Order: sequence, then structure tokens, then C-alpha cells
Amino acid sequence: MPASNIDIAIVFEKIADLLDVQGANFFRIRAYRKAARQLRSMTEDIAQCIKNGQDLSKLPAIGHNLAAKIIEIIESGNCSTLTTLQKNSPQGLIDLLHIPGLGPKRVHTLYHELGIHTPEQVLRAAKDGRISSLPGLGEKTQANIIRAVASQMKKKPRVQLSIAAQYAEPLASYLRLIEGVEQVVIAGSYRRCKETVGDIDILVVSPKGYKAIEAFTHYEQVRDVLSKGTTRSSVILYSGLQVDMRVVPNASYGAALYYFTGSKAHNIALRSLAKRRGLKINEYGVYRDNKLIAGPTEESILTVMELPWIPPELRENSGEIEAAQQHTLPNLVTCGDLKGDLHAHTTATDGHNSLLEMALAARDSGLDYLAITEHSKRLTVVHGLDEKRLAAQIEEIDKLNAQLKGITLLKGIEVDILESGELDLPDNILGKLDLVIGAVHSNFHLSRVKQTERILRAMDSQYFTLLAHPTGRLLENREAYDVDMSRIIRHAKQRGCYLELNAQPMRLDLSALHCQMAKTEGVLVSINSDAHRVTDFRNLQYGVGQARRGWLQKNDVLNTRSLAELRSLIDNMHNAG
Repeated sequence: MPASNIDIAIVFEKIADLLDVQGANFFRIRAYRKAARQLRSMTEDIAQCIKNGQDLSKLPAIGHNLAAKIIEIIESGNCSTLTTLQKNSPQGLIDLLHIPGLGPKRVHTLYHELGIHTPEQVLRAAKDGRISSLPGLGEKTQANIIRAVASQMKKKPRVQLSIAAQYAEPLASYLRLIEGVEQVVIAGSYRRCKETVGDIDILVVSPKGYKAIEAFTHYEQVRDVLSKGTTRSSVILYSGLQVDMRVVPNASYGAALYYFTGSKAHNIALRSLAKRRGLKINEYGVYRDNKLIAGPTEESILTVMELPWIPPELRENSGEIEAAQQHTLPNLVTCGDLKGDLHAHTTATDGHNSLLEMALAARDSGLDYLAITEHSKRLTVVHGLDEKRLAAQIEEIDKLNAQLKGITLLKGIEVDILESGELDLPDNILGKLDLVIGAVHSNFHLSRVKQTERILRAMDSQYFTLLAHPTGRLLENREAYDVDMSRIIRHAKQRGCYLELNAQPMRLDLSALHCQMAKTEGVLVSINSDAHRVTDFRNLQYGVGQARRGWLQKNDVLNTRSLAELRSLIDNMHNAG
């Protein structure tokens, strides 16, 4: 099996999960998880690093032992450590770990006390009342487990957009090299920049469709061929991701691309509009009286429908067709509009690069300014800054700014919002910063009222500038905490502070809906990378994609302002507070 960075990361995550259930050494488990995160974040192909003679043990979080395992996986397609663990563990235990509310300790208990190792067995035991009889569980936990397992079993597996990109983009590049292939484009929810992707849709224009199909089904990452025809084929990659490919003629390329990009609801709405105009529209083109009148480009489809260009990110049937008819579609924000990034970490806390390295990487990414926002002291696990260490970093940033050219570092902090709503650091140090990001990192299970009041109180602090990752969600891993976002957004408007759209692919928090709500209230959103390493600035593209899904324009985004404009806005807010 070919091994990409993500494939190796998945192997390490499985090892960590199985060790966790066994109750193995905490530090050993953490080493595998940290290595997996490192591999997922790398833009360089790890196999190519080996070919280039690079010493993998020098990479962050790898070391000699894990470097040897990476080489083993790449050279043999297997990992002996995982194989041994899987032989000694019932199949299905890893699936249990992915059910909300079932951590390693509970999975360990369920297996050793009840012999349970599949989701179906968990559900049966919960319905029979056997789980509530176990120590430390009880009826409330049992009811929660029933809901979680039932929901998990219904859910179709999805992957984060950035992970899908690591499979889809190389495949598209491979297909572009095939003889006779004229165009290759990735469509579907991927092109709409959805937070997660269930499968990949690829369109190919080629007069020699059979050659494209042959190349597609023989791609090195293909595990199973589900179907294979003359113009379409479906495969499963080794990662488990399904890819569907269509070969279309030039005359239908635009129609097919539009059809396979829009959501089902958007396409139904467009067909209804076509029908009212006496037209028929499908993936082959637009027809009037069975005569093809449009199809080679997406623009041709929209022109005959008397509609302006509708960006792919908006094709969800959430008002975009009506806005197009009224010529009120927004001119959406682009990556090139961003002037700075207001959320980044260094080795002072849990980052992987120095202050200087992060500054230079931000400059090389085309940014004019970067806010350094370490964690505050409450997060001891990541060596959060107390007043003394923050004061020292302020001085360090001032000295570095005197030397830097082409980039300005802003002094900030990602300060914890305590359960009481108080901030983790006092005003006398917060007042020395350019901006303060407030963040919830604990007590996620407070009631809706308490969680909301907690955040509102924090926003009332004099130096509060920006609410980080406002709902706390981790895609496909942790649900958003229960909070009244309408009240949060209205309070931000009243207070004059801002909301973050965290561009980390696992977060993409704000949601597109909350972006629209902020836009309606006139609350500016800051698209931030939350960078922990120099390569993380590339994640801004995912934040911009999410902002576009939320109908945000350049003026709706805080960090499209120049540094002088940004300073003026923040100073005015603090003075008003």
C-alpha cells in the first residue's frame, strides 16, 4: 500500500488508540499522537524526504524510534507494531473510541467487564440496561451512550477538507498528465469548500475517455474499483475515501461542472427556474425544445438563465439564486485581501517555531502583520504565559520589530476565559498589549445560559478584542458547546469587539451560518490561522473558503484592513470600553 503523510498519521493514531485502551504508558501514547499531528500538518511529502536523504528524527515530534517506523511503513506498506496490537485486540475497539462519551477508560471497562467490542454490542448492552450497572456509569450515562452510538452508526464517514485535499489534488495532477486529457477539475462539496467531505467528484474532459478511465482505476492509491465504464468510474482509495470520476465532452463540460458542484437543493432550485422559463437543464446542458443552447462553460449556463456568476461556495440554495436575480450577490473576500493574521503561537507555549521564524513565514505568505498570541497561564499543559513571561515576550517583540522589514509583529495573548467569565490575566498586563483574544478551553458542558453568560462577561472586559473559535467545535471529533450565538453576536456589536473565524481545518469556527449572522449585525470577523508552525499560514485558504460560504466580503473581515486602520479600530474600541 502506498503511504502518504496522512496514511502514516492514521497508522500512528490507531496505535495510540489501541495503546490507550490497553492502559499503556501515557508518554508513549502521547508520542504517537504528537507524531501523527506533525505528519498531518506537513506540506512536504514524507516519502520524498526519505528519498532526499533527510534525517526524519530531526523533525518535530518524531525521533529515532518513530522515524524507523515511518521508513518501515513506506518501504513495506505495513507497521509491525500496529499488526501486533491488532492481533491482540478485538476488532472494533477503535470504532468505540470514536463514539462521543466513550473514552479509553470506558472502552476498557466495557470490553473487560461485558466483552463488548463493537458499536452494535454497545447499543444492545445499553438498551438491556447492562451498562448502567457498571461502576461509575449509571442510567444517565447509559442514555447518553444510546443516543451517541445510534447517531454514530447512522453517520456517513466524512473527512476534513484539508485531508481530502491531500488525496484529491495529487490525483487531479496525475490525471492531467494522461494522454488526451484536456481538463481536470474537482467538483462537489470539495469545490464548495464544505468543512468536511464525504467523497470526491472529479470531472475530466478528454476525447479518449477510456484512457482516462484506465489511468484512474490504476492509480497507485486505488484499493478497490467499485465500477468501471466508458465515461464514469468509482473507486475506493486506501484511505477509505471514495472517488467518482466522470469523463465529459467539451460541449457539456460547463453543464456537468455546474451540476456536480451545486448542492442537491441548489440544483433542484435551478431546474425549477429553468422550467418556469421553458427550459430544461441537466448535466449535459440547457435545452429549449430539445435543442442544446448552452453547456460548454458554467458562464454559458448562467447566461441563458439570465443570472450573473454564482460563486461555487454559495451554491447551497440559501438565497443565492434570488440574490443573483436581484443582482445583490456579494463580491466575496479572497485570500489576496488578507493583510494580516491575528492569532499565532511560538515555542514560548505550544508552537513549533521561534518568534523570528513565525514572523518571516508570515511575511513570505504575503502578510503585513502578525499577532503573537500565546496561551495564558491556566493552560499549564502547554506552558501558558504568566504575567512575568508575557512581559518578557512584549520586550522581545519590541526588539524584533526594530529589526524586521516587511512585517510587523503585534503583541497579544490568547487568554483563557475562566468559568466565572473572568480573564486569566489581570488588566495591568493586558493593557500593555495590542490586542487580547479570549478563548474557552474548559468546562464545555456548562448549560446554554451559563456558557453564554460566561462569554458575555468576558467580552465586557476593557481590553477584550476578539473571541477565538467561538463555539469550540472540533470537526468530526467534538460538538460545539451549547451557546446562544445570537446573543454573543449582538453583544459583540454593542461592545464593539470582534469574532474569529479560526482557519484550522479541524475547527473552521465560525460556521458559515454564524458568519452570515455576524455580517447581518455588522460585526467584523477576523480570519486567523491559529498557526502553531510556519506552514500553518497556508490554512488561511480554508478560512477564506469558509468566509466565502458565509457570504463575507472584504469589508466584513477585520484583517483585510491595513495595520494603521486595524490599530485605529482596536484603539477606538478600547477607549470606548
